[in-house]
Amino acid sequence: MTTASILIVEDEPDLANLLNDYVAAAGYTTHIINNGDEVEPWLAQNQASLIVLDLMLPGKNGLDICKDVRSKSNIPIIMTTAKVEEIDRLLGLELGADDYICKPYSPREVVARVKTVLRRLDLAANTSETQNNSVVISINPEKLHLAINSITIELTQIELNLFKLLYDEPGKIFSRQHILDNIYQDYRIVSDRTVDSHIKKLRKKLNDAVPNNDLIKSIYGVGYKFEPDLD
Repeated sequence: MTTASILIVEDEPDLANLLNDYVAAAGYTTHIINNGDEVEPWLAQNQASLIVLDLMLPGKNGLDICKDVRSKSNIPIIMTTAKVEEIDRLLGLELGADDYICKPYSPREVVARVKTVLRRLDLAANTSETQNNSVVISINPEKLHLAINSITIELTQIELNLFKLLYDEPGKIFSRQHILDNIYQDYRIVSDRTVDSHIKKLRKKLNDAVPNNDLIKSIYGVGYKFEPDLD
């Protein structure tokens, strides 16, 4: 089994080295980058299983890095920041970050978050598949892919987790609070607006693949459910 590789992007040397020690002790291979301009060139030559990405960096900042990385790949990203304003948190998640940790943090907490995000991918080693009438929906969490009638849809980790939560219990209505509690690592740093935004983006991707079919239905004032009405 290949050891997961964790890229640590952090410009505070003491913190970067401390986090590196904890992540390495957990059994992962690691690499540290302390300047935002070096991230994309490194990723072009190397593979990372997950990125721990600081928001404030010399060179390119964390939000721009997150946006650029997400435009090319679905590598899980855990963002870290000392800025606690809601707009930064929401913007980071909107750009595709899979988790957020506010400084000061415990290196043990970061390791726990890393394990949680990677575990979601490992859980999926077996692709789940179901058939509704003539429509086949398959989920490959390891590759962050969803396929509908062989049409592949690329999702972010949050979008995939959100779809799978609804998909696993078709017809069940999930409140926004339930989604916050089960999808986001720390629901206190996100809001109902964030859930609605991710649902909107997910529905657009689904509708592009299966036009005129509302796979995820909104229940006004209550929440959302997966109830395919497919021909």
